[in-house]
Amino acid sequence: MTKIYKFLSITLLAFLAISCSNDNEGNFTLKGNIKGLKKGVVYLQKNLDSTDIINLDSLVIAGQSEFTLKTTIDEPVLLYLKLFKNDGEEHYIPFFADEGITEIKTSLKNFNFDAKINGSRQQALLNEYTDIMSQFNNQNLDLIEANFLAQKANDTITSDSLNKQSQKLIKRKYAYTIQFAMNNKDSEIAPYLALYEIPAANPIYIDSVYNGLTNEIKNSLYGRKLKEFIAERKLAN
Repeated sequence: MTKIYKFLSITLLAFLAISCSNDNEGNFTLKGNIKGLKKGVVYLQKNLDSTDIINLDSLVIAGQSEFTLKTTIDEPVLLYLKLFKNDGEEHYIPFFADEGITEIKTSLKNFNFDAKINGSRQQALLNEYTDIMSQFNNQNLDLIEANFLAQKANDTITSDSLNKQSQKLIKRKYAYTIQFAMNNKDSEIAPYLALYEIPAANPIYIDSVYNGLTNEIKNSLYGRKLKEFIAERKLAN
């Protein structure tokens, strides 16, 4: 009986996914290719708020690694490509979508890390930003490893020095993010970074990012969210 329920659940999931994909047309298209994928379900998702995620489109993969998902978006927004392969884990790739076509190529083995994303102007800027952030993160990993070895050898002088370097690196990451946002005041990427990458930064810098935005970006989704964030923070203080 359990096997029958499992079969029916999988069949229902496949039916719903196919139906969702077949019925959906819109102004945004995601063309994907997951090397090595033979079976699974891919979803195009959107985050409504901090907790609610909705499916915009989906498709059952049965033998082919290439797929197309579609939806309608009102303005540039961060979307997610999610892969379900029944392993008990969530696999997803965030990307900045705008009207038109975005292409994502990746692999089943390293779904997140192998992702190559081409599409919107906002995504191009996000790629540029994340490339620099990965360099910062690699430096941080080197410091963590060195600090671990120093602590293991009871070398407190070296460990203290490495901790100070780590703190400086964090400040450099914040400074780079703030400057990157201010340099791209005419893109939705600016308020997005302020909201989700450096929300704990000094309010003066967050305010500077918002005040420097063009009127069009202030009225965008993330511009409006940043304005609300600043207002709520001021009320809390």
